[in-house]
Amino acid sequence: MGTQPIPNLTLATAKAAKPGDKPRPGRTLKKLSGAERCRRKFLRSFPGGFEDETYLEWERNYKWEAHERWNEALNPTTFRSLLKAEDFLEIAARAVRIESRTNLLFSFEKMALRDAVKSVDGARLFATGLYALLHGPGAEQEKFEHWRDVVAELPRKQTRVLTWPVVTVFGFVALPEKHIFLKPNVTRIAANAYGADFQYQSRPNWSSYSSLLQFAENVRHDLEDMRPRDMIDLQSFIWVQGSDEY
Repeated sequence: MGTQPIPNLTLATAKAAKPGDKPRPGRTLKKLSGAERCRRKFLRSFPGGFEDETYLEWERNYKWEAHERWNEALNPTTFRSLLKAEDFLEIAARAVRIESRTNLLFSFEKMALRDAVKSVDGARLFATGLYALLHGPGAEQEKFEHWRDVVAELPRKQTRVLTWPVVTVFGFVALPEKHIFLKPNVTRIAANAYGADFQYQSRPNWSSYSSLLQFAENVRHDLEDMRPRDMIDLQSFIWVQGSDEY
């Protein structure tokens, strides 16, 4: 009888998966959900998660400091007192000053906002509308839409005031346990990467805002083990997914 060929055991063994072998990275990434890929991207930048020192320095601390300044300058009691005294210009000045120390708004939005509240009429609209959003009675949709309409009515000098960032920044700074900040382009990119149903429309509206709140709550649930504290952590996580800085 002729000699039978010996199988190429080396090749066969190399192709066969052994118990305990780790899947190759390329194959693993294809199987990950959008949420899992986003988590990995965040942790590549900030291995310590929401307690990471670099994360705190780059993303969280300045937003939390703005919130603390708000609580000092425009807490509910102080806000009501200034409204009662009809010191609308002071309310607007304090709010604009607090926001100006962050990088949340674009420069053209900061300028438009300052111009909009320079007059007594503009400051009155702004102050009364913002108090109603933050501390007034009523359903959240009703309060949000009223605030959106107030921003739309603010005096306009050159640049439009009614943008998503302007509409959402003060709720985010004042009540970060409840309100979130919306940067349209970054948020849409992040939602697409995450696989979230973000129903964006360019004009500020409740449907888009409520879908962002739901997106944030889904992120909070998915990252429960990382213990996000508030909307500052959730907004920062979303920002990392959509920003070209990361």
